[in-house]
Amino acid sequence: MGLDQVPTADRDGSCLKRPSNLGRVTDLVPSLDALHALHPPQQPVYDDPEAVEAVLSKLRRLPPLVFAGECDRLKGAIAEAAAGRSFVLQGGDCAETFDSVTAQSIRNRLRVLLSMAVVLTYAAEVPIVKIGRIAGQFAKPRSSETETRDGVTLPAYRGDAVNGFGFTAADRRPDPDRLLRVYNASAATLNLVRAFVQGGFADLRTMHSWNADFVRNAHVSARYEQLTAEIDRALAFMVACGVDSGAFRTVDFYASHEALLIDYEHALTRIDSRTAQPYNVGGHLLWIGERTRDLKGAHVEFMRHLRNPLGLKIGPTAKPSDVVALADALDPDHEPGRLTVISRMGASKVRDLLPPIVTAMEETGRKVCWVCDPMHGNTFASETGYKTRSFDDVTGELDGFFDVHAGLGTWPGGVHIELTGDDVTECVGGVGEVSESDLSHRYETVCDPRLNRQQSLELAFMVADRLSALEHPRSVPDPETFDF
Repeated sequence: MGLDQVPTADRDGSCLKRPSNLGRVTDLVPSLDALHALHPPQQPVYDDPEAVEAVLSKLRRLPPLVFAGECDRLKGAIAEAAAGRSFVLQGGDCAETFDSVTAQSIRNRLRVLLSMAVVLTYAAEVPIVKIGRIAGQFAKPRSSETETRDGVTLPAYRGDAVNGFGFTAADRRPDPDRLLRVYNASAATLNLVRAFVQGGFADLRTMHSWNADFVRNAHVSARYEQLTAEIDRALAFMVACGVDSGAFRTVDFYASHEALLIDYEHALTRIDSRTAQPYNVGGHLLWIGERTRDLKGAHVEFMRHLRNPLGLKIGPTAKPSDVVALADALDPDHEPGRLTVISRMGASKVRDLLPPIVTAMEETGRKVCWVCDPMHGNTFASETGYKTRSFDDVTGELDGFFDVHAGLGTWPGGVHIELTGDDVTECVGGVGEVSESDLSHRYETVCDPRLNRQQSLELAFMVADRLSALEHPRSVPDPETFDF
């Protein structure tokens, strides 16, 4: 079955056959051959092209994981953040693994993000746009094509979407069948997430149950319990006044990932049957990474044709003119909510490097959503040999991010965090005072170090404090549209 025959994702969630006037996906998006001709970086090299094509043919026939209408709603929510009326919380695993697709793992990650969102909403008094690095974040760019251990050199581990973590030739062989496993794992994850956020798990009146066996540090626990007690009283007052909205029981939660693997992302592109426009149906928001943001490259060329909201990661090598040129390519119409710029400068560089980029973008008249990724610019190797990050550096970059926007009069629109719902010891510092000697206790990441659940909640309180100090519109939300 060719791309022009795949089902199309209706905006209201239906999946219909392609009407004759919609045209083919490749009429609206560059063909896979055209994208490969641009030599996209960070792609696996498969040894069986026929097996790859067989997998992609199957992916093209599979139902959408998300729907165009959901992507449009997220775009509208991001537009509110870009305008200074809400705040984006984007977080999740550095790299998902197939083994992590369990009910407990998914619940724990969701619980961290919901708890952070409650802190931010109540303490900072702004609506929170909740986006997970989830249900698709199975591939990772690598700085080296190979890895050497004890004189043995093998292909680098590129995430479960490509090869295995085990250090054997068989594990490290890129296997296209893994792309089907990514789809299936993402579908299972999204099914459970939707059940959680719509089925009562996210009910604000059950916040105390989130805390059971969760917030263990005395300082963080006391502050969190005080906050939840205040929310309980506020909810009781609203119920007494006759307000009992379903908005207190459910939340909007969106999925995002880095659109790294061109083959997979192209195969999950569909035509929306109402707008006749192309959407990637593998995630609500896709972002272009620091290593793949070449203006003339395949990733930018592919993504600029999609109608999903897009993210753009920029690091310390990004020049203002580069970022403006990328914005012109990805968001030529200055569409509200279309583009989120995610800076990852490093704690020591953000105050110097970010202001000219923000200023240059503001001069275009475009209102992007500015988000801070305080993780990737602050990685170092510990004396014990572990790849880690300092919690002080993470909060230091966030402080710099807020200071930059305060100085320019622009709105700091969100944070992008690598975190887990488990008590891992991968980042040093925080109220738990994780030291370098503690890293070996529970260092479980297969890629980059993540904040544990205590550090994540501590970070949320820090961000809430910075947000509450800003001048922004505060009003009593409509209970029919409220979403914490």
